[in-house]
Amino acid sequence: MVKIMDIEHYYIEKGAGVPLILLHGNGENCQYFKRQIDVFAGLFHVYAIDTRGHGKTPRGEKPFTIRQFAEDLLGFMDDHRIEKAHLLGFSDGGNIAMVFAIKYPDRVDRLILNGANLNPDGVKRSAQIPIEIGYRIAKRFSEKSDSARRNAEMLGLMVNDPNVRTEELRTIRAKTLVIAGTDDMILDAHTRLIAACIPDSQLVFIKGDHFIADKKPEEFNRAVLAFLSFDDKTIDQHNEKSG
Repeated sequence: MVKIMDIEHYYIEKGAGVPLILLHGNGENCQYFKRQIDVFAGLFHVYAIDTRGHGKTPRGEKPFTIRQFAEDLLGFMDDHRIEKAHLLGFSDGGNIAMVFAIKYPDRVDRLILNGANLNPDGVKRSAQIPIEIGYRIAKRFSEKSDSARRNAEMLGLMVNDPNVRTEELRTIRAKTLVIAGTDDMILDAHTRLIAACIPDSQLVFIKGDHFIADKKPEEFNRAVLAFLSFDDKTIDQHNEKSG
């Protein structure tokens, strides 16, 4: 069945070989992965996508939810004739990748979840409380202000989504890397729970906060490439070429 899309994604495409799709976090765009795209493109066919209503991808008319974004990803893969891909998602992008891997297991090769969460309870309260307050304020004014409506939709992703059950995680068939910062906004115990519930998963912590891909790119990239079956010698040789 051909899915009819109401949007066209903006994306950056580089490299050749096995497809590797990068999914950014809430309120961001594909440029979040500026420290990964060129490195990974030396070994993979990289697609870094702007999610619906983010960056240069239009909002469209469909629901603004993590599950809709997963459907959008399916449409993107179908449009680009990508039968199967590695998925690397950060934060809300990780949630999209997680939902996608649960619903469409045959379309995922390897799965990398960076700073993902199952529900809002997985976020440290010091980070979640300002989000919830901002959401309530924006929602209150959403009918009178387009900017408030957009803000309410964006914050709503972190208040109302993704609500994935641990039983659903156990159905994921893709070999999975769960990776987070040691001082992440996602609770350490929550990250460990995700890894514990996904069969055949690996868990890696990198010293840093939620944004380790941006702030600790060498360590992050090395962990990702090692998981994708490239040894240290291959990684070092590639880093020399890309540098």
